[in-house]
Amino acid sequence: MNQKPAPQFTFDQQGLLPAVVQDWLDGSVLMLGYMNQEAIARTLATKRVHFWSRSRKRLWEKGETSGHTLHVKDLFVDCDHDTILVKAQAVGPTCHTGERACFFSRLDEQGRTVAENTQDAAGGILEAVLRTIRERRAHPQAGSYTTKLFEGGHDKILKKVAEEAGEVLLASKGGKKEEIVYEVADLFFHTLMVLGYHEVALQDIYQELGKRFGKSGLRTEK
Repeated sequence: MNQKPAPQFTFDQQGLLPAVVQDWLDGSVLMLGYMNQEAIARTLATKRVHFWSRSRKRLWEKGETSGHTLHVKDLFVDCDHDTILVKAQAVGPTCHTGERACFFSRLDEQGRTVAENTQDAAGGILEAVLRTIRERRAHPQAGSYTTKLFEGGHDKILKKVAEEAGEVLLASKGGKKEEIVYEVADLFFHTLMVLGYHEVALQDIYQELGKRFGKSGLRTEK
């Protein structure tokens, strides 16, 4: 099978193109930088993210002074070949402010920056649900199902996980996609309740899965 030739990048007038850096585990957008041909070549060769500094007019490796490097897991180019997506494993915070990612200021409906630090832009729907679960635990809300589960205690939460796992089994036996989707969503939610109860972050789960990714074999028993 013949391989397609390497894409010809579409650089701007300064010989640059934007590079979006995404956490390879949960998909969070960590930062945006700019690359020229040399930065792309160095990134490919070293498997560490390199950019072209527009202010300093030189090539630089992310984390060369702070030690907060970005290790490349995969690279993609968009359909117009004018933007690169870098999936990377971050060592330490990516933002120079010390935040995990650079996108932590929310805009309001008028497009004004809200003066607060938030990592709500990180991850996806699972992170958003877990944030709500934590909020309900810290600030109980009348009529909230999540609050009622926390009020019922640890055993009630675990009982719901067991019940929902059984529902997934039955849905799978039944073979109807919509029922499988519905029951797995229920199981995911109640599993997130367990994480919220124990103050376990999804990032901890992602990191454990990341350790296992690409490896075969059974877990070694202690």
